[in-house]
Amino acid sequence: MRGFFIGRFQPYHLGHHEIVGEIINEVDELIIGIGSAQESHTLKNPFTAGERILMVSKALDEMDPELRKRVYIIPLEDIYRNALWVSHVVSMVPPFEVVFSNNPLVVRLFKEAGFEVRRTKLYNRKFLQGKEIRRMMIEGDSWEKFVPKSVAEVIREVGGVERIREIAKNDRITER
Repeated sequence: MRGFFIGRFQPYHLGHHEIVGEIINEVDELIIGIGSAQESHTLKNPFTAGERILMVSKALDEMDPELRKRVYIIPLEDIYRNALWVSHVVSMVPPFEVVFSNNPLVVRLFKEAGFEVRRTKLYNRKFLQGKEIRRMMIEGDSWEKFVPKSVAEVIREVGGVERIREIAKNDRITER
């Protein structure tokens, strides 16, 4: 059985990592959709699709190098039409039988399209959410402990923290 899991992964964090670790034990293969692939260089979506693919790939290698043989990572652009979104996703990825999500809209849309949907657990939501990790980066707090080591390395490699701080500074100036 092949499963599908989508996220923006801005950045990919330990909560995502736990979920992927659980899902991969339930399926033969897993498609990880990189949502909002066209977005980057904003406070909500600071990383490019390529950078997020790199984060997920390296985190999977960190988890188990053999795992990558069972996982497909595919960038998915938004189409901003919920009624057509599932058919858009289906047209962009290999076939799958089950969807894993906790996002209410994703759950509803896939259920309405006739897919089996399994809800995922939430882990330490106080810290394990992209918005909070990005806030920590901006404010100079310790964020690295909330992402896999390899993800922190990718973020450093691409100058991610500096990018987010610069974007945040520019957004504050613009808001005045």
